[in-house]
Amino acid sequence: MLRCPNCNSKDIGKIGSHQFYCWGCFIELTVNGEKMSVFQVEEDGSLSSLDDLFFEEEMSEEIQEIHAT
Repeated sequence: MLRCPNCNSKDIGKIGSHQFYCWGCFIELTVNGEKMSVFQVEEDGSLSSLDDLFFEEEMSEEIQEIHAT
């Protein structure tokens, strides 16, 4: 089961073919092949990248879980 790399919540919703939303900490996750990107949704609806806050090892583990489901 997919867990949020930020808050470890299982409350993840699918909002697009490769996009997910965490209801625990309100971030958006985008999966493109073997790469996951994490974004904060701003008040105006724009996205700010949070990729620099996460380690590559954590991201690869999450991507493997997504592809397994």
